[in-house]
Amino acid sequence: MAHGRDRSGTAGPRAIVDLAALRANARVVERCAAGRDWIAVVKADAYGHGVVPVAHELLAAGAARLAVVTAEEASELRSAGIAAPLLVLGGPRDEAEADEILGLRATAVLHHEDGAAWMAAAARRANRTTGVQIEVDTGMRRMGVPASRAVAFASEVAADGALALEGAFTHFACADDPDPSAAIEQCLRFREVLAAFEERGLRDLQIHAANSAGLLAPEIVAALPEATAVRPGLMLYGVPPAAHLGAGELSPVMSLRAPVVRIHDVAAGESVGYGATWRAEQPTRVATVALGYEDGVPWTAANRGAVWLADGRRPIVGRVSMDSVGVEIGDAAVQHGDEAVFFGPGEDGKTRLTVEGAAAVAGTLSYELLVRVGRRVRHEWRNATV
Repeated sequence: MAHGRDRSGTAGPRAIVDLAALRANARVVERCAAGRDWIAVVKADAYGHGVVPVAHELLAAGAARLAVVTAEEASELRSAGIAAPLLVLGGPRDEAEADEILGLRATAVLHHEDGAAWMAAAARRANRTTGVQIEVDTGMRRMGVPASRAVAFASEVAADGALALEGAFTHFACADDPDPSAAIEQCLRFREVLAAFEERGLRDLQIHAANSAGLLAPEIVAALPEATAVRPGLMLYGVPPAAHLGAGELSPVMSLRAPVVRIHDVAAGESVGYGATWRAEQPTRVATVALGYEDGVPWTAANRGAVWLADGRRPIVGRVSMDSVGVEIGDAAVQHGDEAVFFGPGEDGKTRLTVEGAAAVAGTLSYELLVRVGRRVRHEWRNATV
């Protein structure tokens, strides 16, 4: 399947994306959703996995809608011929983006009065109505209409003939915490808002709150019986949102790999890399792997992270460069062109280094490692069905 980041036929770093694993994770979503619609979050190029092939597979697997953040992301899907309902989570940021969202026939999320005014004006210019959803801020305090203002705001939106209120949702701040009480408290606040919606005659809305962490925590899902949909993101890509959630149920989708391009003999006391931050304690060998911080290896993985190479875990030594990283191989049987795996399954399908493990060592999040995979990394999508 063609994609803008495909670099077929060139040597260098590769991101292998297993669409069969993606479909397996979608089946976990279906089971946890228990009959509710699921909105597949494919923002940030489907968390670095390649949005067009991922979107096709998720829609075929049963996703009712796709969620992105910007009009630009929605436009990429429409340009690829995807006609499915789209939810633009960030909403319009100005009048021009409101016009673009309307032209894409996507559903904008409203977070404030300006967004509502921009979408209504765009709809009137086009002489039609446009669907919108409202995010209700119940505790995240990042985006959304404050819960205390939500009922009045929703009533104003519903009364505007240019706008069609399709849904309302909230977003959890702490659903990945082993203690679900904070997320459950957000559900209770949201339920109060929904009860007031009902009293105002605002009915038949798509209601959702559960992200991946919320969906994998049964007590959180149960705390919002009004929900008609769920909103999985990270779990679709095979990464548990927390150690206690989804372990053993999810299949890693991406593997980040790169070839060995140089092998050095390093004497005791000699340094490797910028700043001479690592020195060999004894004679050894170091392989240069063509994968750097431009490609997705965090700078903080220096002298802490590892790759899987020659049937073993090999430590990253020295600073991570923009285009490469050093790996101590000792006397392991490594040759030029051998491929090192930074995270994800190897060619045998086994995962020795997980993305969440690599993230923990580097002091970051699995989300960040996935989305920072660089543009020059050649994506290969395997096991496609559509």
